[in-house]
Amino acid sequence: MDDPFLARKIPMLDPRLFHPDAVDPETAALNADILARLTGAPDQWSAPPAVVRENRAKGLGPFPPAPKSPRARTITIEGPGGPLALRIIAPEEPRGVFLHIHGGGWMLGAPDEQDPFLEFFAERLGFAAVSVDYRLAPEHPYPAGPDDCEAAALWLGREGRERFGTGRFIIGGDSAGAHLSVVTLLRLRDRHGLLPFAGANLIAGVYDLALTPSVRRWGDEKLILNTRDIFLFVQGFLRREGDVRSPDVSPIHADLAGLPPALFTIGTRDPLLDDSLFMAARWAAAGNRSELAVWPGGCHVFTRFDIGLTQQALARMEAFVASL
Repeated sequence: MDDPFLARKIPMLDPRLFHPDAVDPETAALNADILARLTGAPDQWSAPPAVVRENRAKGLGPFPPAPKSPRARTITIEGPGGPLALRIIAPEEPRGVFLHIHGGGWMLGAPDEQDPFLEFFAERLGFAAVSVDYRLAPEHPYPAGPDDCEAAALWLGREGRERFGTGRFIIGGDSAGAHLSVVTLLRLRDRHGLLPFAGANLIAGVYDLALTPSVRRWGDEKLILNTRDIFLFVQGFLRREGDVRSPDVSPIHADLAGLPPALFTIGTRDPLLDDSLFMAARWAAAGNRSELAVWPGGCHVFTRFDIGLTQQALARMEAFVASL
């Protein structure tokens, strides 16, 4: 290193981002509303996963119901466990393709529950959004979900240019979807020698399934999810196999060299805060371009709510994608 003091010149996080005064009133009001709705609500772990999924689809969970895009279509490709559905929202002449992997703790969620986010990529960025309907735990625990995401990424690499008229690909998702996105990047690099993605858009990801300090210290406060929820999601995902020290399970342990630029988006009121702080640092330490957007007061996946903070975060994502 030419400059022995270079490390001192790397900017650290501004501590003011984490001060309560940095949270705008709209964000604070949303958090208070979420806590009021979820505190004392029926325990989601007392119902079968299928019932919880049905309730979430109706908007009865922590997130509001999302309107369905009238131009969404579904195609089916061959997957490792049978037919694998991909939900596509695309402009007439895409400038790129966003392979989207939805969140939900590997157990919940569906591609059609995030159409407004996919429309953002189609309308604002001109990208075709392709969302993977991967198999869910606990019925289909690890490695089923990662296997499906790997298959979808390989399909895009083989057929994406011909189908969409562009070879400019990015990958991403939120929460468990961000986790699966990184696992997919690693699998394509290590198993297939492929690096087809120009960037990764990662929102509130979980990268250490042994649980980072922010998860362990969070406690019972039900701001979207709490420590117990994350622990039980991991238990359901790894119901049959999987070592939390394995990079294929906890990508925080992986060799991250040679991966594409990544934007890590996280709110300061997210139990998974440390996952993004740690992974963004490791991403950069591996020699990759790493951008970290920390949003004051943002709850877990706050981008699912129509507030000003979400619009700011989306604008940052738009700028990131445009820079690739």
